[in-house]
Amino acid sequence: MTLSTTTRPTRDRGRVTTLTALPDLLLEPLVRAALEEDLGRAGDLTSTAVIPADDEAAFRITARDHGTLAGLDLARLSFTLLDPRVRFTPLVPDGARVAPGEAVARVDGTARSLLSAERVALNFLGHLSGVATATATIADAIAHTTTRVCCTRKTTPGLRTVEKYAVRAGGGVNHRFGLDDAILVKDNHIAVAGSVTEAVRRVRQSLPHLVAVEVEVDSLAQLEELLEHPVDAVLLDNMSPETTAEAVRMVAGRMVTEASGRITAQTAPALAEAGVDLVSAGWITHSAPVLDLGLDA
Repeated sequence: MTLSTTTRPTRDRGRVTTLTALPDLLLEPLVRAALEEDLGRAGDLTSTAVIPADDEAAFRITARDHGTLAGLDLARLSFTLLDPRVRFTPLVPDGARVAPGEAVARVDGTARSLLSAERVALNFLGHLSGVATATATIADAIAHTTTRVCCTRKTTPGLRTVEKYAVRAGGGVNHRFGLDDAILVKDNHIAVAGSVTEAVRRVRQSLPHLVAVEVEVDSLAQLEELLEHPVDAVLLDNMSPETTAEAVRMVAGRMVTEASGRITAQTAPALAEAGVDLVSAGWITHSAPVLDLGLDA
């Protein structure tokens, strides 16, 4: 059984939505590279030595802690790319909340294949579930508001696509995927250009007509300058909830408002209650604790 070509039910701030799976075409290179790294030049010496080639086994992947699941397709591919005869059966979908002792998937096949792929499968599943869980902690904390939590480009090199997928599984939304799909004028761009006004002027000289523009400001004075040349979105960087509320009032709906700077489940509610559209956090991808999962007989 595979869920890789369907949409999967999940919960976003109390509302049932859908999570669209990533195609195997994008996932296979990541899994192949991880398997090649782990198997090395001689394969799994331990399983080959201990287990007869035709021994069959059945295992369950089980959660060891509370969390939000993400990465089942990468776990599936970890087993099936190594041995196409392995049967991988998800028992809950990505985006599901899981509890300690809950089985999230079943795998059946030759014991050698299952044990050789185990670590790669659990590495992907644990890391991405950790990202989804971290995202969910903030999404839950601001569920009483209309604010959404989003990620940043602070991702593990090579894993941005799947980490951003995990953010969606946790009830968050994605910021830009790379430098080429949106313009974000940050403090150093402004410093080099000389002012917010000059940076925006230069952007508009070369702006493709379908590309959105966001400008980062770190003071109400910079925001006031930007409001003379409004763009699609403004990033309110490291502002207090009180200053953020004043910034939202000044913007008055003319731009999307995003707050950033040490966003956690503890700090996000006050900023969300100040009225911003988004709160963005880098740690949910670059520093999220792994969700502990294991392969159990």
